[in-house]
Amino acid sequence: MTLTTVSQNKSHGGVQGVYRHASQETKTEMTFSVFVPPHADGAKLPVVWYLSGLTCTHANVTEKGEFRAACAELGLVFVAPDTSPRGDGVPGDPNNAYDFGLGAGFYVDATEAPFAKNYRMWSYVTEELPSVVAANFPVDPRRQSVMGHSMGGHGALTVALRNPDRYRAASAFSPIVAPSQVPWGEKALGGYLGSDRAAWRKHDAVALIEDGARVSDMLVDVGTADQFLTQQLRPELLKAACEKASIPLLLRKQEGYDHSYYFISTYMADHLRWHAARLGR
Repeated sequence: MTLTTVSQNKSHGGVQGVYRHASQETKTEMTFSVFVPPHADGAKLPVVWYLSGLTCTHANVTEKGEFRAACAELGLVFVAPDTSPRGDGVPGDPNNAYDFGLGAGFYVDATEAPFAKNYRMWSYVTEELPSVVAANFPVDPRRQSVMGHSMGGHGALTVALRNPDRYRAASAFSPIVAPSQVPWGEKALGGYLGSDRAAWRKHDAVALIEDGARVSDMLVDVGTADQFLTQQLRPELLKAACEKASIPLLLRKQEGYDHSYYFISTYMADHLRWHAARLGR
């Protein structure tokens, strides 16, 4: 598969790149970023996937996430995909709302018209893009983990729960833990997957745990000043599900922090060290 290099910049001894390719899954061009830390020739490095939230592209975490110093120290490749297909002819929300359509793919493979043709973000982030990254960057496919923010926190937890043998660790900032039970998720899952709520369960972290999915442990940070905490995120539902399933969950409530990248960047290095400990160096 041909990659187009959009930009490359040296940072912390490594290379921060932005790349574009034609996706077979989304039938569009997709842009993503990769940070490769300094490393010995021939080395294969562990990779952390970062899934972004509503309205975001690859650029939000790339520009604001403050992950490169920790990744350079820990020897981690950091990959940030886009959140949805984009381009001429890709349908968005009929009312141009921010929480559905463009920038809001919710990491599912849509089955409903007119979204089914392009909105195949589950297959893109779990199958196609990992193959592209493995073919073009010095990553060790045996050492992968996943993290994300908000909608991307939802994506990260569901990706890990459904692929426990592939991802060694999963963490999230401000995740939508039970999209079947909150307005953001009900709109998105209904719009992409239809009205059969049983089909939603494989894209709902709490439902997956209730249905038997397991991971070794999880790290979740939420801010106590997050304006979406009580209506859209509802971390207490994840806590209850993990307790019932005996899944170790480190749920940290960070006093005074909101939903923004000021919060994420403050605790990004903590998360990356937590991932590194589970990925092995």
